[in-house]
This record gives sequence, C-alpha cells and structure tokens, in this order.
Amino acid sequence: MKPAQALQPCSFVIFGATGNLSSNKLLPALYHLEVKKRIQENMSFIAFSRREWGQEEWLAHMKLSLQSKLGERFDDAVFERFAARFCYVQGELHDPEAYRRLLEVLSRPKCGVCSNVVFYLAIKPTEFGAVINNLDAVGLNKPRGLHRVVVEKPFGEDIESARMLNELLHRHFDEEQVFRIDHYLGKETVQNLLVFRFANTLIEPLWNRNFIDHVQITVAEEVGIEKRADYYDKAGALRDMLQNHLMQLLTVVAMEPPPAMEADALRDEKVKVLRSIRPIAKRAINAHAFRAQYAAGTINGEPVVGYQQEEGVEKNSATETFVAAKFYIDNWRWRGVPFYLRTGKRMPKQMSMIAIRFRHPPQQLFRETSVETIEPNWVILSIQPSESMHMEIHAKQPGLGMETRVIQMNASYRKAHEAPLDAYEALLLDVIEGDRTLFIRFDEVEWSWRVVDPILKYWEQEREFIHTYPAGTWGLHDADRLFDSEDQEWRNEL
Repeated sequence: MKPAQALQPCSFVIFGATGNLSSNKLLPALYHLEVKKRIQENMSFIAFSRREWGQEEWLAHMKLSLQSKLGERFDDAVFERFAARFCYVQGELHDPEAYRRLLEVLSRPKCGVCSNVVFYLAIKPTEFGAVINNLDAVGLNKPRGLHRVVVEKPFGEDIESARMLNELLHRHFDEEQVFRIDHYLGKETVQNLLVFRFANTLIEPLWNRNFIDHVQITVAEEVGIEKRADYYDKAGALRDMLQNHLMQLLTVVAMEPPPAMEADALRDEKVKVLRSIRPIAKRAINAHAFRAQYAAGTINGEPVVGYQQEEGVEKNSATETFVAAKFYIDNWRWRGVPFYLRTGKRMPKQMSMIAIRFRHPPQQLFRETSVETIEPNWVILSIQPSESMHMEIHAKQPGLGMETRVIQMNASYRKAHEAPLDAYEALLLDVIEGDRTLFIRFDEVEWSWRVVDPILKYWEQEREFIHTYPAGTWGLHDADRLFDSEDQEWRNEL
C-alpha cells in the first residue's frame, strides 16, 4: 500500500547529477516521465554536483546530454518544460556548507514546493555515509518518516559493511523511507515473469524439480569497465552483478506465489528463496564458482585492450570480470535442481536472459526410428536486448518419415506500435509515488550476501592468479566444470 503522503508533490534531489548514472539513466527516465505527463506540475528537481557551474551551465549540460542520449526523440518544447523544474546546487559531498545551501534552495518557492523530498544517491557507494550524515547534520532528514532516500547497488562490499550501512541509514531514516534500487526488477520482462508464472495454469504446474532439469541466468556485456576502474577494481563482477542483479533474478524465478501483489508479501517470498540456498563449504568453492578476467581481444571487429591495460587498473590486478556460479535451493519445489548464474564483461554481445531447461521425457518412444535423441524443451525469457519469451517444443517434420524438428513458440508481448519502457522510468515513478514493491528490503540484501560471502572470502585469499579469456568470447571452457551432467551446456543464443 502506498503511504498517504506519497500522492503529494515533492522535491527530488539528485546527488551526483553530472555523473554517468544520472546522465545515462536518471535524466532520460525523468524526461520520459515528463513527456508522458506523469510528474506533478508543481514538482521540482535539484541537481547537486561538485562542478563549479551556475544554473545556465547546468541546463546547457543537461540539454546536450539528453540530446546525445535521445536523438530524434528529444523535443525542445518538452525540454523547456522539464528544465523549468530544475535548480542547481554546487558543492562537495563532504562539505557541510554545501548541504546548508541545499537546505536554503529547498526553502525557495520554485525549488521547495513541499516538505516531502526524495534524495537520490547516484554516487559511489563509498560516499553514501558522508551524504547521510550531512543530511542529518542540517536537518534534511526531518521530520523523520516523511522523506525518502534512494540507494544504488551495491549495498555494501560484504555482509559486515552492508550491516553497517543499514545501521547508518536506520539511524536517520525509517525502513519505509529507504528505497534500495535494483534496476533489473524494473525491467518489464522480469515483471512479466510473475504474470507468466502465476497467471497461467499451463506453466505453474511444471515449474518445479519434477519437470525442470536446470536453470541458467546470464547477463553478458559487450562493454569493458568504461573508465570506472576506481570502483570496479575494488568490486569485481561478483559484487557488481551477481550478488544483486543475478540473485534478484534467481529469486523471481524460484519464489512461491505471494498471497497478494504487495510489497512485503512479494519480498517475503524472495527472502524465503535466499534462505533456502544451500551454503557452499570452503572446500567446495572451486566446484561451485569460477572466475576469470578479460584479456585483449576483438569486439565487433575492433581490437580492445585487456582488463589490466585499462586506465586506472592496478598492476597485476586479480579482479574478476567474469563469474559463473552454481547454487541449489533446498526446498520442496527446487531440491536438486542446479541454478547456474553467469555474468561477464567484454562478451560477444549484450544479452540478458533466463533459460529454463526441462527434463528429458521419461520414455524414449522413438529409439527405433531415425530420431535417435530428443533435444530437451526450453523456456527462454529474454530481458535484453529484446523483451520476449520463447518456448521450444518438438514437432514432426512434414513428410513420410518420422523426423522431428524444434520449433519456437514466440510470445513477444509488445505490439509493434508499443514503445519499450525503460526500467528506471517505472522505478523512479514508484519512488515518487512511494510504492516499494519493486525495491529491496534489507533482509534480502543480508541473505544475498550470506550466499556469496564464502566465495568472496575464498577469492580474496587467492589473489596471485586468475584465469583470462579473450575479449569477444564467452569465457573459458573451465566454467563448464560447474555442470552436473555432460548433457548440460551454456545457452548463448535465444
């Protein structure tokens, strides 16, 4: 349920307004909400950044950034309306005086239209503490229980730091005010997975250990670290992607039907999944997880450097850019079914998908025909670059013989005239309206860290060597050792 104050207009403060996240995701998403007239007329935005700009310089930067990102979709009239909502505050995140300037701006008639304020931390995780403490120092977290703070992933660096960050947030904000964002939960295919499972009697009865052989979740990226070495070289793929994005996708695939589509009911079921994941013993880490780092190679015909040659990366860094891991969920529905999670940078293409492979039929009826083996059925949910669902089934080929072929039943739920919805559009609108359904509760964060912490601690002790794979490839065959049987293999195509 949305709180009563959620429907009131509010101010929206973006810390790190000139950073990559703001330029590439937040500003375009807010602009699209402006186009669709989903933002209240008297709502204002405050861009907080350390750059020594004035109001006009900020607006010029924002216009160029949106034009570059949106291309032909940019509309001057919409931008004028959108730009009129903005005020710019210059300041360092650690400077208390900057927050007093922010407080003064929020009190102006133009930029302080209400007492209900959203603080979006589009900044490095190491800066979260400084912002939270300075907001408290000038009273910007009061009255307690009213304002909202949005925290980007990763939430902590391990389970201990996650608990410390949570304690800091709860010192100044109530849990209902904290929105831990994972933009994968805002993607329409992920939300549609809930409908696919729970609104179709054709699917849900098969969604268990009796019929499913294994599940693969893949998030592949063509890009490298994109000049983010100061963050990525300390994080790596396990922290940056698997602990949050991929684990969230796993919970949506594996969860039980919630009693209602409400925030806490949904998150209760996700936590049950995380609590049911079998702990990995230290001696079994290598059988359950594999890491590697991209070396020089070719992407789309263009040569690219290896990770250790990227600007800002420490010499002989053992930070992983590829990780594959195997997990078991020890509950009634999933006991014995392996979940294979894989993510990497400098892969052959940009792709995110969930692939569910079903078991072989219990009886081979075609062993005395030309059909010697039957390929298993698959259900594939494509998240990126396309948003669609595919089901692979067998059908007899036309002709006199008993020969079969695999046919795909495609369930692309978007019609030709329907534009795709960016995940941040949905999530930012939920923040504004106070709907926490697609945001992460702290016990989800904590249990997710519990799952990956054994791998993290083991790899931190093994820093002298890391496997490498050529950029532009799907990694090394060493990751195949995670599979439980010889007929299992990574799915790289729809």
